[in-house]
Amino acid sequence: MEEQRRKRKKKKKTGFKIVLSILLVLIIGIGTYLGVLYSSVQSTFNQTHDPLTRDVSEKRSNKVNFGNQDPISILLLGVDARGNDRGRSDSLILMTVNPKDQSMKMVSIPRDTRTEIIGKGTQDKINHAYAFGGVDMTVKTVENFLDVPVDYYVQVNMESFKDIVDAVGGVTVNNSLAFNYDGYNFSKGQISLNGEEALAYSRMRKKDPRGDFGRQERQRQIIQAVINEGASVKSLTNYGTILDAIGENVKTNLTFDDMKEIQANYRDARHTLDQLEVEGSGGKVNGVYYYNVSEENRQQLSSALREHLNLN
Repeated sequence: MEEQRRKRKKKKKTGFKIVLSILLVLIIGIGTYLGVLYSSVQSTFNQTHDPLTRDVSEKRSNKVNFGNQDPISILLLGVDARGNDRGRSDSLILMTVNPKDQSMKMVSIPRDTRTEIIGKGTQDKINHAYAFGGVDMTVKTVENFLDVPVDYYVQVNMESFKDIVDAVGGVTVNNSLAFNYDGYNFSKGQISLNGEEALAYSRMRKKDPRGDFGRQERQRQIIQAVINEGASVKSLTNYGTILDAIGENVKTNLTFDDMKEIQANYRDARHTLDQLEVEGSGGKVNGVYYYNVSEENRQQLSSALREHLNLN
């Protein structure tokens, strides 16, 4: 029992690292070395900066103030773009962070969730918003679906994510389901993965009894493992490669100064991580499969997030 509590506690600490995802992989856990590497890190994060078309969400009256420790929300997009195709948001995770009550909430939105695509005026799968209108349309669609502001986003190119995995020397995960996918065999238990293997591991869906939920869990495993590897001292010897991989594969509207302020004022939120679930059922509409969420469940989810953001 005590061992389980220690594992849960460790998991909660890792939770805050997920909030800043790949962008903070180089900062969290290696603050001692930041002075030496400051210039290179700042240059990379300047490269990843890509603002939204709006400064403040329509669902907020004022922009969040980091100094006042206003609760914030961050949308993590894992985008599956191949070649010249813009792609679709293969993974959507919304996180809310409330530093005053030292807690976080995280919800993975199934890619097939049927909802209104804001700016398109149609009902469709939520991951299609990215194909239609990129990050801006995705942010507005998620805001409408959950009725909460999305203050910041972090976009990771899943196709090139293998470069980041290789840059940190590969990752180790605990696989709960033995399966074959894309020419690779993934046995049950603890396995080590290189970049190509990690990409395949995070993409499999149809052979998983949990479907998209199982894939989302594997994607979170890979992200957590990358952060753990990137925050280790051994990664300092490969710093240039890691910086290059992040600069080429990550986009966010967070500036380097934003990230420094979040780390300074929001770090205590790691103490409690609550994972929420979008409850629904699968079904076909005009021959197309969707994940349908009831209005009651959507409102319950929205209320929990709005309360956490101090909006109720």
